[in-house]
Amino acid sequence: MDIEKLLIQFEQKLILQRYSPNSIRNYKSAMKSFLEIAEKKFSHPSELNEAIIEKYVLWKVQKHKIGSSHQRMIIASIDKFYSSVYNTKLNIEHLYPARKSFSLPNYLTTDEVKKLIESVENIKHRCIIKLLYGSGLRLGELLHLKLTDIDSKSMIIHIKNSKGTHIL
Repeated sequence: MDIEKLLIQFEQKLILQRYSPNSIRNYKSAMKSFLEIAEKKFSHPSELNEAIIEKYVLWKVQKHKIGSSHQRMIIASIDKFYSSVYNTKLNIEHLYPARKSFSLPNYLTTDEVKKLIESVENIKHRCIIKLLYGSGLRLGELLHLKLTDIDSKSMIIHIKNSKGTHIL
């Protein structure tokens, strides 16, 4: 089994499907780990079936104590690999961990937001809070902002290196 060749094929498929570089790196890493284990007993990925994949995921959960999000990523990587490289649909949906119940977060009222902003005396900190609240920026995005990223005439903020592509 030529793992590097398989990973290159997989990467090319992900690039064509416009996956982000971070997603491609994560998917390839998960597949590399899986293929390295599979290579010990099998000569080609087509020899693997859902039962073997299930054993692998169970082994990762029990021995490596991976979290549910990592488990979800491993399964998605394997599923995507087989569907894109071999055009094979696997029946592994049952391996995805149950999602936690999602409830809407508590939010601040308009008066509470005003009080929060007014309670900050430092002008720079007040500006940061207003920008975070008013634009919906993540803290990491705000920390990487430069003055040149803000076009005050057009009322546009250019966000670089964020999750997804953003122009606010």
